Amino acid sequence: MPPSTRTSTSATSLSAFRGLPPVVWTIFAGTIVNRLGYLVTPFLVFFLASRGVTGGESTYVLGALGAGNLIGPAVGGILADRIGRRPTMLMGLIGASAAQGALFLAPGVWTMAAASLLISAAGSLVPPAAYALLADAVDNERRRRAYALFGWGVNIGTAVAGVLGGYLAAQGYWLLFAVDAGSMLLYALVVAVRIEEPKQETPQKQAKDGIGYGVVIRDRLAMLLLPLFGVQLFVYSLTEVALPLAVRDSGLSPAVYGAMAAVNAIMVVALQPFATAWLSRLPQLAVQSAGSALIALGVALTGLAHSVMGYALSVVIWSLGEVVVAGIAASLFANLAPAHARGRYQGAFSWTWGMARFGALTLGVTVYTTLSPATLWWTALVAGTATAATTLTLKTRMERRATHTLAA
Repeated sequence: MPPSTRTSTSATSLSAFRGLPPVVWTIFAGTIVNRLGYLVTPFLVFFLASRGVTGGESTYVLGALGAGNLIGPAVGGILADRIGRRPTMLMGLIGASAAQGALFLAPGVWTMAAASLLISAAGSLVPPAAYALLADAVDNERRRRAYALFGWGVNIGTAVAGVLGGYLAAQGYWLLFAVDAGSMLLYALVVAVRIEEPKQETPQKQAKDGIGYGVVIRDRLAMLLLPLFGVQLFVYSLTEVALPLAVRDSGLSPAVYGAMAAVNAIMVVALQPFATAWLSRLPQLAVQSAGSALIALGVALTGLAHSVMGYALSVVIWSLGEVVVAGIAASLFANLAPAHARGRYQGAFSWTWGMARFGALTLGVTVYTTLSPATLWWTALVAGTATAATTLTLKTRMERRATHTLAA
């Protein structure tokens, strides 16, 4: 490809994100650095085995890792509103970095479980504060693009980390921990140097709604959206949990699952900027519903796949859905939040994401193994498409809220 063509293509791919303020790009860059170090969790089972931890004992460590993802977002949302976005991010990044070292040095299963709990709890303090920062920095019209850019950074970093992690693990597990902890500290340095704490709302507004999640619970529209998004996120999470089980049961090697993960990463990284630009003019709720239905269809097609090509087709379909919905759910939920409660609204959204992943790890695997794989795939199709359709029924209420927010 000629240099001029490459430049034109690059400019086109980034045009969707043109006009976003510097703080958004700073968080994007820091997120890539942080996710480049997302190495320990994917290889945790192998690390535990190298330390003599049995399969039964490893469930305690993995369970603690999942539990932390339920604690961190809830606390992070409160802290983001109470002490600030920047301090909360620094606390989470530095705490998670220290916990990485504690896990590597832990002498037994229970100390490993405690360190794993701290890793996920501290690490998940960061997203609610980062999402709230993005919401502070942009208006409703640009919010979807800001969140899409954030998600693109996650995918870029994760894609590279997948390749880097395999190489480093072969050289020694200590390298995984060193790079993981180092990337968190580097992101913390970026936050400390490049990000300023936004001006908070008046104490009167803070006092009106207290410091807890009552402000979210009393918001009926928010409480309608959260479970709908939660089911959609649960269906998507099956791609991380049930897809490897299906590949294994088809008699295919783990390398096939690795190839499917690569297909997903390549598609999302390559297509997301273009999709964000093309779809930005369409109603967000309709795009979210269409993309969620596409994810449900792709996940359900996993049940019909028995060959590499069959799995590749299903991955392509749900990856397209992932590209379509990028940034929309977080943006829609952020648009509901009053300025003084953005951290708690994003904490509630991040907690819902944690619950969805936890549910996929527990309920999803249970249905797959004790009932039947077909039951899980049919459930994913019905639940995903039903919630996508139900989300559309909230269109009028969402528009009314948006008009009220702008007027206020």
